[in-house]
Formats: sequence, C-alpha cells, structure tokens
Amino acid sequence: MSTLWESMGPALWPAFWITIKLTFYSAIGSLIWGVLLAGMKVSPVPVMRGFATVYVNVVRNTPLTLIIIFCSIGLYQNLGLALAPDNATFIESNNFRLAVLGFILYTSTFVCETLRAGFNTVPIGQAEAARSLGLSFPQVFGLIVLPQALRTVIAPLGSVLIALTKNTTIASVIGVSEAALLMKSELETNGDQILVIFAIIAVGFMIITLSEGAFFGWAAKRWAVKR
Repeated sequence: MSTLWESMGPALWPAFWITIKLTFYSAIGSLIWGVLLAGMKVSPVPVMRGFATVYVNVVRNTPLTLIIIFCSIGLYQNLGLALAPDNATFIESNNFRLAVLGFILYTSTFVCETLRAGFNTVPIGQAEAARSLGLSFPQVFGLIVLPQALRTVIAPLGSVLIALTKNTTIASVIGVSEAALLMKSELETNGDQILVIFAIIAVGFMIITLSEGAFFGWAAKRWAVKR
C-alpha cells in the first residue's frame, strides 16, 4: 500500500487538475455552441434549422470515443490542424485542446436539446408580444426567451456537466494525462492493488461531481423562474 501511495499520491492532484480543466473549458465552449445551436433550431430561417437539426442528430448519436479520435487523427494528423503553438510542450498542449474541441462538439448537442426543452416553458404570448412591439428574432431570442429558458434548465444543465466530467476520461485515448490515464499506468505497475486504485480514482470523481451537483441544485433553487 505504501509503495502504491508513493507512486500514485504525488500524481493524483496533477491528474485531477487536468480533468477539472478539461471540464471547465469544455463546459464554457459547449454552453456557447449549444446556445447558438438552440437558436438555430428555433430560427425562422429554414437553412439554419436544417443545419442545427442534422448536426445535433448526427453528433449526438456518434460515440464520443470516435469524435475524440477523429479530432486527433482526422483533424491533426491528416488535415494538419494544430491548436497549440509549436514549442516544447506542443504535443501535450495540442492533445489537450483537441480533446476540448471534441468534448465541445459532442456536449453542445445535449446543451442544445436541454435549452430547447426550456424554451417550451416560456409562455408563447411573451414572444408574440415582443414581436408585436417590433423586436427582431435575435432580440426576442436573446432578451425574452433565452434568459427565462436558462433559469428553467439550470438543474438539467448540471446533469449535462456531470456527464461531461465523467466523459473526460475518454481523453486518455489520445494521451491526455488526466485521471483515467493515471489509473491505467498505476494498474500496469501495481496490478495487485486493483481495487484500491479503482477506489481512489472513483472517490476523486465523486468529490468533483457531487460538488457540481450541490452547486447546480443550489443555483436551481436560487434562480428558478417563479411562475
């Protein structure tokens, strides 16, 4: 046990810090792209509605592992898309950013669908009243519908974020040194401590996800729309 802790202990925080950073940047990007997709899905422009519908249906039903591998092999190795400056840490930084891109492309579809469900809670008369005052679609969407929908779906968005946190383990397939990659390396060198290693990694994820759940539960009660 002491041998395991000597090798695993110092690496725990750096590995989970990578997990937290993956979650943070991916969540910000997913929220922005998800809001744009949701706006396109309710847009009066048929081309935008069609693009958003096809994108959400295709990406949401594609395994996340394939998307992450596509970002690494397809975008970088075949198309030469580099997202990091060419320096000594290029491979590490580029893999991290490619993983974030993959998580954004995937998670934004769930954010979009969650927001679309929130749109249904906004009384249609509010949008009609705004249009009768001469407001354009972007103004109705951004000033009337979206703020209320966001406050309605805070708790479901929390569930999407928790799922994203657990999905970050897939980044290990392209060499991002987050918690799952640490677990894999420890299992290779300390195979007789499998249950302990699993338990340590599981507790780490539980601390992160339970904290997220508690925050979003508080936020949902604090900012819920009173009707």
